[in-house]
Amino acid sequence: MTVLRPGPIAVALAALVAVFLLMPLVAVIPVSFTPTRYLSVPEGELSLRHYRALIENPAWASGAWLSIRIGIVASLVATGLALLFSLGIWMMQPRFAGLLMGIALLPMVAPPVVSALTLYFFLISLSKVNGFIAYDTWAGVAMAHAIMIAPFAVVLITVALSQVDRRIDLAARSMGAGLWTRIFRVILPNIRFGILTAFFLTFVLSWEEIGVTLFITSVNAVTLPRLMWMGLRDNIDPAIAAISVVLMTIVVLVVLTRTAIERRRGKDRG
Repeated sequence: MTVLRPGPIAVALAALVAVFLLMPLVAVIPVSFTPTRYLSVPEGELSLRHYRALIENPAWASGAWLSIRIGIVASLVATGLALLFSLGIWMMQPRFAGLLMGIALLPMVAPPVVSALTLYFFLISLSKVNGFIAYDTWAGVAMAHAIMIAPFAVVLITVALSQVDRRIDLAARSMGAGLWTRIFRVILPNIRFGILTAFFLTFVLSWEEIGVTLFITSVNAVTLPRLMWMGLRDNIDPAIAAISVVLMTIVVLVVLTRTAIERRRGKDRG
């Protein structure tokens, strides 16, 4: 089998594009070592004071933990709802499947400001009857995030289901398998990668969500993106550059770990 490899020109162009895209991220690194109290490039002297501030200031750890908790809950809810919806469409094939799909994807195409205002008034209304899923609570933020990120999970799981051969389900049904047996032992094992991908993507989308969060939170549910936004808006805290470097490092480590695992699996299969 002939292996196609990119030429030197293609490699050079890809490198230039990569450098162009990464330059704004790389520029944050020296700023995080500035000794001043404002965002600036250090001149001769480097300092770790802003990294120490991340440890000493409990607000950063609290915001990060809150974002993780909201992200996990929101992604679980969004992935679960998307899985139920996609399975129903795939198995029942209703006449108005296209209309139902359009309604499910509506939060994806609606302007973010419209969605944020709608969720704001909705959570304010819920605040009058309960104090858990309400305005400026972590459960209310998680529910709002789940609504915003569910369409992305629907797309991923629907694509995964489109790759499943229906004859497998028909064969299991003809052999007497019940609905739950077909779902858990036939369909779900064939789309598990799509489900995991949907969960990971929705978690990332919830983690970085800021537009809707600004409308539905005040002082109690302060997520990490909101805390960073407050730092930029109020006093331009250089600790924002430090937390950005930390997050970039985590992402790079995750990507490198995943690449190493995939290469090892490829070698084992070979």
